[in-house]
Amino acid sequence: MDLVETSASAMMSQRAREMKAEGLDVIALSSGQPDFPTPAHVLEAANAAAKRGETKYTSIGGSNEMKDAAIAKFKRENDLDYSLNEIIIGNGAKQVIFNAFMASTEVCDEVILPAPYYIAYLDMIKFTRGTAVIVQCGADADFKITPEQLQQSITPKTRWLLLNSPSNPTGAVYEESDLRGLANVLLKHPHVGIIADDIYEHITFDGLKFATIAAVEPALKSRTVTVNGVSKAYAMTGWRVGYAGASASMIAQMHKLQSLITSGASSIGQAAAIAALNGPQDFMTERAESFQERRDLVISMINQSTGLSCPTPKGAFYIYPSCAGVIGKETPSGAIIKTDEDFVAYLLEAENVATVHGGAYGVSPYFRISYASDIKELTEACERIQRACAALK
Repeated sequence: MDLVETSASAMMSQRAREMKAEGLDVIALSSGQPDFPTPAHVLEAANAAAKRGETKYTSIGGSNEMKDAAIAKFKRENDLDYSLNEIIIGNGAKQVIFNAFMASTEVCDEVILPAPYYIAYLDMIKFTRGTAVIVQCGADADFKITPEQLQQSITPKTRWLLLNSPSNPTGAVYEESDLRGLANVLLKHPHVGIIADDIYEHITFDGLKFATIAAVEPALKSRTVTVNGVSKAYAMTGWRVGYAGASASMIAQMHKLQSLITSGASSIGQAAAIAALNGPQDFMTERAESFQERRDLVISMINQSTGLSCPTPKGAFYIYPSCAGVIGKETPSGAIIKTDEDFVAYLLEAENVATVHGGAYGVSPYFRISYASDIKELTEACERIQRACAALK
């Protein structure tokens, strides 16, 4: 357990909740949670399932109805074909990814992890006694690993490449051409598997078409775990339902592990997720357009802040600004901003705005802002950030 650290975003969100409870006017931009409600037809389906008495244990790897919904989704949206024994349903996409690592990673196996990365990935790798091969992906490459970097990172010990697109924390999106370049490298190394975390699939901007690597290169499908869930697209973070498609042998090992830890996902949660995947999908376009409007607002205001700069991401609901321009400056209280962690602490203390420092995601000096809040709150938060930056000497 000493290898594992508490999530910086979770800690910041908890601190923001505590400050709010103390009566402070805190704006929390630290949590990756859509502010939209769960769709009404999903709520109705969950309520109906509960009234029918569907409150018992489900199959460990998910009900057949839920698996069928995931299979239909993969075929409809990603052109991926799976059978029932190639699907697992978990208690959120995070558990599915953990299952994959825990069921397959031996001591000293290497996992190629492009940075910036979602905080939990690194700790999952550590917990399984794997070795994270962290590849720094800078803003000049849109925070994405290049084929050249991938080739240089692969060794005989490489077990996995982990891809997250659209990305948390940067909002970077691997387009089809990007994935084709990576696939060409991976085809040369048949011992390397891929975990594709597609949880933000439906939140892309500027007309960008989503792509996932197993669909871009079908020859990689048998060694890819394609992960998704209902949390982000359908605003169902609290329902805790994720799913994955993979080879039958991989799913069998993940199933065995899940039987020891949690058994099946919530019966009511699965009923809700079935309604989400099988029901109307058109509302997601409107929600993505709303996120794009917020992105444009926040990018504009952050780039007007003294010492901050940020490229425009193409997906998810995060921006990842550089705060290099404020490092070394002095706060009104006389403290020196030495790191991005110092900077986000200053924003919280001086202006009651909660963000997350970039060091937690593997690349500094940056910080992450979640813009999954309403326009009014985002405008106020950005004005506070501008004010805090202007006050530095």
